[in-house]
Amino acid sequence: MLAVSTTSRLVARGARQAVVVAGQRQAAVQAVRRTAIRRIQSVAQTDRDTITRLLYSIGTKREVERHLRIFSSSSHPSQPAKFAVIKVGGAVLAELDELALSLSFLYRVGLYPVVLHGAGPQLNDIMEREGVVPDYIDGIRVTNAKTLQVARRVFLEENLKLVGALEKLGTRARPITSGVFSADYLDKDKYGLVGKITKVDKRPIEASIRAGALPILTSLAESADGQILNVNADIAAGELAKELEPMKIVFLNDKGGMFHGVTGEKLDVINLDEEYDSLMKEPWVKYGTKLKLREFKELLDHLPRSSSVAVISAASLQKELFTDSGAGTLIRRGYKLFKHNSIDAIGADRFRQVVHDRDPEVLAGFQSVTGVLNDLKNTPYTIYGDEPLDVLAVVSHPEGEVPVMTKLLASRSGPPQALLDCTSR
Repeated sequence: MLAVSTTSRLVARGARQAVVVAGQRQAAVQAVRRTAIRRIQSVAQTDRDTITRLLYSIGTKREVERHLRIFSSSSHPSQPAKFAVIKVGGAVLAELDELALSLSFLYRVGLYPVVLHGAGPQLNDIMEREGVVPDYIDGIRVTNAKTLQVARRVFLEENLKLVGALEKLGTRARPITSGVFSADYLDKDKYGLVGKITKVDKRPIEASIRAGALPILTSLAESADGQILNVNADIAAGELAKELEPMKIVFLNDKGGMFHGVTGEKLDVINLDEEYDSLMKEPWVKYGTKLKLREFKELLDHLPRSSSVAVISAASLQKELFTDSGAGTLIRRGYKLFKHNSIDAIGADRFRQVVHDRDPEVLAGFQSVTGVLNDLKNTPYTIYGDEPLDVLAVVSHPEGEVPVMTKLLASRSGPPQALLDCTSR
């Protein structure tokens, strides 16, 4: 009996010691883990601070910090893909190191763009080596079974190259080559195995970002019966942007923007509401340029008016995102601006309401709306503004004197660019 009791006590004591040791080990592991996490966070913060300081070389500190703050607040755990959709042209993939550096730059400051790439030039090279001449109808690649087989291989190879280049720089990236786009045949008899996207599943994209990896997509889609379909990468990026509604939509090309077909000058800004119809009638706007403008308009018509598309080079990505001047070509819906010599042209009641709601002197009680209208009768004037009257400027023309802008009335939603456009006229 005594031997059994002693044995029981020894077993109990050993168990307690084992529990203590296990607890000590667990505490030690947790301490090491906490230290490792703190170090990782410290390194990440150091990376972010270093990259932020580097950004100051391309823009003012105020510009950079404002854009960083806006972009950082754009995404939420429930919607992590709200920052940007970046479409990478196949020609840009040839400059892989430059592209990977630009994307890693964003990753280092905690921003996760959704990246979708094409591979047109690479596909053409392989097809030509195999004796197949690429066939296009209306700017769309006609895709048969042979072309699709090569396209799938090329897309996967280029996707993995980009992922590998990012990982080499310490940027986590996840290849997503299927499962995002569902499609029907665009016109099977005319284009073959080419798809028209009917649905975008953003779950794989959001899962990648939540896991801390940049999602790298191809534009291949899948039909309801499992057939892989080729989709133009520009169109796929547009459908992706419609679904995600990101703050920024960027198309990277090797030229760094869009250019006038006659003068060769870069087009800095295209306001579609004001310029689209006239641009589409220009003789130099044809083929790929016409297709792209049509796609951009169709995309922006489905997004908030504040949305825009930037066409830039990979090397200019930081300047586009973190400076007010931007880079490349900016395409936006904008507003048609007007110029009138009488308030009757825009409607007297509308003008009175704008003055009543926005004129600082009227709001402060120093002047009445009637007084403003009476002042206009004494001197010739011109009224400038945009169609919804988000911005309205009044310029007086005293006889023999320099014209003077007497009123600049902007709504709270009035876009800053509209202010610049009105005042520059």
